[in-house]
Amino acid sequence: MLITGASTGIGRASALRLADSGWTVLAGVRDPATGEQLAAQAQDPDRLLPLILDITDPDQVEQAAARVAELAADGVASSAGGLDGLVNNAGIGLGGPLELISREDMQRQFDVNVFGQLAITQALLPALRLAKGRIVLVSSIGGRVAMGFNGPYAASKFALEAFGDVLRVELASSGVKVALLEPGSVATPIWSKARSETAAIVIPPELSEYYGRVPAAMEKVLAGTASRGIPPERVAEVIDRALSAPRMRARYVVGRDARAMLIARTLLPDLVFDRLARRVLGV
Repeated sequence: MLITGASTGIGRASALRLADSGWTVLAGVRDPATGEQLAAQAQDPDRLLPLILDITDPDQVEQAAARVAELAADGVASSAGGLDGLVNNAGIGLGGPLELISREDMQRQFDVNVFGQLAITQALLPALRLAKGRIVLVSSIGGRVAMGFNGPYAASKFALEAFGDVLRVELASSGVKVALLEPGSVATPIWSKARSETAAIVIPPELSEYYGRVPAAMEKVLAGTASRGIPPERVAEVIDRALSAPRMRARYVVGRDARAMLIARTLLPDLVFDRLARRVLGV
């Protein structure tokens, strides 16, 4: 089992839960000290193996695939050889008015949430195919429901949703199962990072009439989202269930707010939903 983005939040909780459930977990982290701390928290440290992995770094992605092959040869990564599972969790969240998003920030958003996810998946597919393993793509309800001023993040998650739908069909003949995980608000550091990014948004004077209230509105929304977020362990529980279920579902919506947003988006006409979204955002 390999989990990307295991330093904090959902990835960290999933690495610990799966290792404690009996999986041998390769936990992708970018800092060796973080990996050591994570392994020390597992009930059996031998089942949680830190792996230095930045999914936007082609060399580290290649090294991760080599490590999986090495463990598979030793019968560690899977009882059948290959790799039993890949949890694509690494991600970042950027927001703000699309009119003001730089090309560099949009590129950074897609490098991690889209291109990096594709790279690690492609690199590990031979091992996953050998074991008839499973892939869990950690998307977001933001990949089904796009809200204003969340364009870069939502666009990247919409792209990930497309990857999941495509891979389910393309990998069916290989015996590799694919599921999309769609959490709502989760109490993870991503929100404090997003708030820092929001604080850096500068509204040009000529656009203050249109976007002047946006930074304060986004701060309010992010603070509220963080405060009502479910523990990442709840999401890890769903990931564990998806990886262990006799029949893995195509999608797992996690959290009351995620389900409420999906119902509202499905039932309401577009323009009515837009008015509701503006009211929620205070703009």
